[in-house]
Amino acid sequence: MKKLIKVVGAIIENENNEILCALRSPRMSIPNMWEFPGGKIEASETLKEAIEREIKEELACEVEFIDSFNDNTHEYDKFIVNLITVKCRITSGTPTISEHSKLIWLHRENLLSLNWAPADIQAVKQLLLEKV
Repeated sequence: MKKLIKVVGAIIENENNEILCALRSPRMSIPNMWEFPGGKIEASETLKEAIEREIKEELACEVEFIDSFNDNTHEYDKFIVNLITVKCRITSGTPTISEHSKLIWLHRENLLSLNWAPADIQAVKQLLLEKV
């Protein structure tokens, strides 16, 4: 039986209505694919606690949890990911890469130009349907 991994991803928009996209490094599982930054939810954590901790660790900035956005489960070859994306806003600092290869800000209509990790695609499509 495949391991189920519960993950939270941040949908962070800036003042120009651009969304932060992170490129997974070659060292990560599912390498060289784009994702919403975030990570594993620890057993005792809420979504708010998990995303605020993960973004501080991964991007060296602070975010505030706004609301849950999308809940999607995707089965990969070796594991299953339950990805819950949440809307966040930066409260201090500037996102800086440490684990990822690259960070970019994109307008939602350009999101599909990236090669997204399969678990993130449902949230990307939901963002495209959203009225700004």
